Amino acid sequence: MGERNHASFGSGPLARKKWTLVIAGTAVVLMVAAVAIQVTRATSAFPQDAGAAARPSQAGRASTSEKPQDTKKVAKVGSVFITYDELATECVERHGEEILDNLVNRKIIQQACDAQGVEVTAVEVEEEILKISKKFGLAKEDWLKMLQAERNVTPSQYQRDIIWPMLALKKLAGEEVTITQKEIEKAFVRNYGQRVKARAIVLDNSRRGQEVWDKANKNPDDFERLVGEHSIDPSSRHLGGVIPPIAKFSGSLELEKAAFKLKEGEISAVIQVGINQFIILKCEGLTEKTETKLEDVRGILEQELREEKVQKAVADVFQQLKDEARVDNYLTNKTTGGERRAAAKPPAKGAAVRPAGATGAARNAGKPIADADDAGETETAAPPRKPAGRPVKGR
Repeated sequence: MGERNHASFGSGPLARKKWTLVIAGTAVVLMVAAVAIQVTRATSAFPQDAGAAARPSQAGRASTSEKPQDTKKVAKVGSVFITYDELATECVERHGEEILDNLVNRKIIQQACDAQGVEVTAVEVEEEILKISKKFGLAKEDWLKMLQAERNVTPSQYQRDIIWPMLALKKLAGEEVTITQKEIEKAFVRNYGQRVKARAIVLDNSRRGQEVWDKANKNPDDFERLVGEHSIDPSSRHLGGVIPPIAKFSGSLELEKAAFKLKEGEISAVIQVGINQFIILKCEGLTEKTETKLEDVRGILEQELREEKVQKAVADVFQQLKDEARVDNYLTNKTTGGERRAAAKPPAKGAAVRPAGATGAARNAGKPIADADDAGETETAAPPRKPAGRPVKGR
């Protein structure tokens, strides 16, 4: 999971694939939640935190002082002191809601680990960092330096805020997965099959989409101009609408079906790919066929699919933990999960965190790697409704 998340540092196939999936409305919210949450207490990986559950968190505070906290001085301007409480109040007003949410996530995962006897050791954390750095062809020290330079993440933050929660959630989810022949075949088509080259106009309004489609359909040669005038996607708009080639089984069935029906030079109908997300494609042909054979890359595909399934299981378990844990947030005056959710839908007796594959109710937004979606199985969009004379798909 961490490896793929870090792959976003540069450009390449993953970055290009990500754009298509984002505009297709396939969310990766839970991956971000599972990887980037601020979890700072590991059971034994960080023994300096021992006993933290029995006392208020002091993370981020200055060294202990015998003076009362409200009189601790953190700066002096002329003859006037700035106290710790003044600083804390300012920080809470600016960032309190976000940081409190991170602290809540910390407690949710740690309590689940404590309840199930899950432990992540310091050795496991170090081994995972070394494994990730090797995948990127870097020494561990160089990898950590790059993280700090490009992401402003210190080595200690990386260990405790990213690697530890990733490993803890993997253990809670269970890493045993099954890869089928059908999944391997689809992954082969997705990664090595022909793709549709296209330009796109991305819109957030169906009515505007119809208006732009009318103009593009009447004058296909004006497509690039219409991209500049109407598309809301800045990256493709500056390229005249050019997007990464669209592959099959890559995340959005509606987008793929429309793209592979087009002939070179044809313009698609308005395709709805998400809530308030609409796309008009102009086909520019297919990519060249590759000579790669499935058996030559089977091992690579199996490893990729295994990682994707584990990531999805991690995201599902984390979402389930959040759903089951009652959280009373006094800063925002909101209560989530636990009893309030149970009032609407009582949980089954003996419900607990289950191994990967046992939850079964994760929503589509929970896919940590968007292209893990089996786009060829079912079509979830509502049946298309076509106003007279204006083709629209997926609305």
